[in-house]
Amino acid sequence: MTDQDPLVIFTPSGRRGRVAKGTSVLDAARALGVDLDSVCGMRGICSKCQVAPGVGEFSKHGVTVTEDALSPINSVEERYDRVRGLKPGRRLGCQAQVMGDLVVDVPAESQVHKQVVRKRAEVRDIVLSPTLALSYVEVAEPDMHHPSSDAERLLQALRTQTGHEVLTLDRHLLTSLQAVLRKGKWAVTAAIHQDDGAASVIALWPGFFEGKLHGLAVDLGSTTIAGHLVELETGDVRASSGLMNPQIRFGEDLMSRVSYAMMNPGGAGEMTEVVRDGLNRLVDELVEEAGIERDSLLDASFVMNPVMHHLFLGIDPYELGQAPFALATGAAQACLARDLGLDIAPGTRAYVLPLIAGHVGADAAAVALSEAPHRSEDLALVVDVGTNAEILLGDKTGVMACSSPTGPAFEGAQISSGQRAAPGAIERIEIDPVTREPRFRVIGVELWSDEDGFEAAVGASGITGICGSGIIEAVAEMRMAGIVDPTGLIGSAEQVGTPRCIPDGRTHSYLLWEDGEGRQITVTNGDIRAIQMAKAALYAGARLLMDKRGVDTVDRVVLAGAFGAHISPKHAMVLGMIPDCALDRVTSAGNAAGTGARIALLNREARREIEGLVHEIEKIETAVEPRFQEHFVAATAMPNAADRFPILRSVVDLPEVDFNTGGDGASGGRRRRRRG
Repeated sequence: MTDQDPLVIFTPSGRRGRVAKGTSVLDAARALGVDLDSVCGMRGICSKCQVAPGVGEFSKHGVTVTEDALSPINSVEERYDRVRGLKPGRRLGCQAQVMGDLVVDVPAESQVHKQVVRKRAEVRDIVLSPTLALSYVEVAEPDMHHPSSDAERLLQALRTQTGHEVLTLDRHLLTSLQAVLRKGKWAVTAAIHQDDGAASVIALWPGFFEGKLHGLAVDLGSTTIAGHLVELETGDVRASSGLMNPQIRFGEDLMSRVSYAMMNPGGAGEMTEVVRDGLNRLVDELVEEAGIERDSLLDASFVMNPVMHHLFLGIDPYELGQAPFALATGAAQACLARDLGLDIAPGTRAYVLPLIAGHVGADAAAVALSEAPHRSEDLALVVDVGTNAEILLGDKTGVMACSSPTGPAFEGAQISSGQRAAPGAIERIEIDPVTREPRFRVIGVELWSDEDGFEAAVGASGITGICGSGIIEAVAEMRMAGIVDPTGLIGSAEQVGTPRCIPDGRTHSYLLWEDGEGRQITVTNGDIRAIQMAKAALYAGARLLMDKRGVDTVDRVVLAGAFGAHISPKHAMVLGMIPDCALDRVTSAGNAAGTGARIALLNREARREIEGLVHEIEKIETAVEPRFQEHFVAATAMPNAADRFPILRSVVDLPEVDFNTGGDGASGGRRRRRRG
């Protein structure tokens, strides 16, 4: 391939490479190791290779994709669309040919190894005070001597029975009201919604409704979307599901999406449309998994960061891309789900939690609602780890918040062998500090790689890459084994004493795994640099809050988020992702944002609480704080160039090695080992 050949970038994997003009998207995916399904031998029958190409300027990837980047739709695709139907904007990867630079998304349903969205519902006792209640009522029949409308008599009966002085009927119910009353022989069950203000009848069933009411709690992340379908009467989670945020093809990080909206007319609307489509697919999965009637899903709560918030609501995020990062609105939103493009039930309500600041969103507010640092007796640092990390520091005397742009490296993106969490991805790693030999586990297999039966358990699909938690453990283990020095430089085979350190251009890579066919999974110096940048941003944000608080230590650290739940506290601290703290005081809260969304769904008083709390939290904007950059630079070292991490060093042996050669990094130099 030459620089003249088209550049193809696949999302969400982040795999990229040049292919010859005229190569099918499916062949390009196979050549680049991208997970794209196909079972019909490229005949355009199975449709499993559907892809969603992007068009416009993608500043993150440094490419502009034109309308003719793919070959025109051919007769095979036309036939398939006519007979079975292609979703708008989709192409068949086996038929579409690459004609120019291309950014193309592989939807979850087109992936062989489905993404593992690890945002389960955490077990939590929640005080139940939902916004919805059922009321069975018998309505007086029409009387020619006392004329009144069916709606008037229904509302009067409900006011008498429930005590609601102000009660209205949703307009969408008028078209079916008379049929429902007569089918129920003048007895109906009404679903009444009351949050902050007047009550409304939002659904009706003839006679006595024996079913249950349900709600939806959604954590709308920049990388993944997770939803929980909840029974409102009991708080039980009936179904949980997740999917990749389909906006990823417009940019893996938030500022890339803001840039796409800025540079492409209609770009914001395009991203709004695809994320709403993704949410509707999530609702379909949840309803099917729970085995419920769709019309019983009548309430929903949503949490998300500010950019996702604006795009979800149909607001152009342009102002969030430049100082002073002004929000169009940060207030909680209560509206109809259908007004947000969601196909649930006509009367379903949607509640979007309030934002804290221009870069600190409703997801951080939900974490505050879930973890309650404002009620803590000790000083707690709560870190919601993700593409954009939200950080809270506080106790009952006050809480501060900020966000740090960690980027997608923690999700496996920007890593040479990186991938999203899926079966076959390396997720746990140990390296012997003496032999420097690795052992690992992959998602979907309980055995370690050096245990009998591992290869058989992995099966034909094999080992496919390394996910975010795996790369964090790999780099931390390399640091503890003396394979990488505090600056992030990998030593040579001679310096480290293992042939697994192999030359890689001007530096070296560490070989984790290879098979008999020449496939390899390595950790490169570029990989380490990406992790250093991400963890430095995370630490700098936390350290900046500590500066503002006037402290050098915290009493405890809480790792939140789906990814945070899978991070080993020891490995996180070896890297210097979080401040020095006793390891037993570092805990995981799981998907705290999702838990906060469930609390807001199930307790209307909690909605008032968080609406008040966001005004009390002190917001710190990292982009305008001079010390953030100072902390960032020091935090690129492992664990840190300025902070010694005495608690960590008292329990973990960190070799003092130096592989800086002052030359090309491939040979010579010095190696100094001192245990500290």
